[in-house]
Amino acid sequence: MSAAVRRGFADIDCGQVHYRHAGTPGAGPALCMIHQSPGSSKQLEGVIAALGTGRHVVAPDTLGNGDSSASPVAIPDIALLAAAAFEAMDPLLPGRFDLYGSHTGASIAMQIALDHPDRVRRLIIDGMGLYAVDEQSEILQTYAREIAPDLEGTHLLKVWHFCRDQYLFWPYYNRTDAGRLPNGLPDAEHFHDFVVEVLKAMRTYHQSYRAAFRHPKRDRLVQLRLPVLVTCSPSDMLRQYFAEVAALVPGARTADLPLWSDPEHDRKAAQVLAAYLDEEHA
Repeated sequence: MSAAVRRGFADIDCGQVHYRHAGTPGAGPALCMIHQSPGSSKQLEGVIAALGTGRHVVAPDTLGNGDSSASPVAIPDIALLAAAAFEAMDPLLPGRFDLYGSHTGASIAMQIALDHPDRVRRLIIDGMGLYAVDEQSEILQTYAREIAPDLEGTHLLKVWHFCRDQYLFWPYYNRTDAGRLPNGLPDAEHFHDFVVEVLKAMRTYHQSYRAAFRHPKRDRLVQLRLPVLVTCSPSDMLRQYFAEVAALVPGARTADLPLWSDPEHDRKAAQVLAAYLDEEHA
């Protein structure tokens, strides 16, 4: 069973934030879900639908991604992206709400929790990279390259291969045996949707990526003072950081999410998340 996923726009000072939502306001604890980069809330649609049967779920596209407006500055940081997401979600999720973030979205969600401790009830961090200084420098220089349209259409192939290789290698540009991931590609329908969402934001997708790579996550994780669940799939390229992320968060709990290749992934992931969110906390 799943809930219908609908779409809307929220006006904020610097433009509009597009969001997907499911469930009925007031039916159970509200949940805000923030997607990974690149892409949009489209990549969370199956989990949104599954969770929407028991709560109100709202999932914004971060600035410069999906159908949301671009950042008002060329080099945004996580604080700016978090402020924009909260400004959009504030009237949609009145009172206290739960918060989930994946990859870049995890950094944004963590910052919202730190900035608004009176509003965030509990937090789920799903996949987060904690890079060494040299690794961070290389990724900032290489990973999120800028792609511009051209009349030969090479930008279409660049985005296609960028998206494809993220499933096959880590980092995606390390196309060697040493860099190969075990996952393989998703089905063609899901992959097409992913590519389309990245194409929408091709001119600006790199901004949120770079903000996440620059963000001092270790410094922020130790500041969290609310119930936190740290999750990660064994398929996730950031799995290597899972234990360290959890160790840095005071009192954090951990849970595995299903393999990305599991045909029941969205339903099973929703069960893991709901089991934690529905628990009673002291």
